[in-house]
Amino acid sequence: MLGRDTLKRHADLVDRMATARGVDLEKAALRGEVRIGEIDDAVLACAGCSAPDACTHWLAETTAPQPATPSFCRNAELFERLTKG
Repeated sequence: MLGRDTLKRHADLVDRMATARGVDLEKAALRGEVRIGEIDDAVLACAGCSAPDACTHWLAETTAPQPATPSFCRNAELFERLTKG
């Protein structure tokens, strides 16, 4: 079972990655572009990643918005869909 700190860390990474792609997840949810369950699933997918430090490093070196999500991101398809929405 994933601990609270782990889930919080990955929720933050998902939100920061979305921001790096130019997506505001809260606004996207309010507009009906993404369901809350999809965001939950994105956090769980992120929590299953074996390289969260690569994500943290990429985000630290990145200015928003980026034209693409890094290939190692398990949520790349979601962010791609939301940037085209």
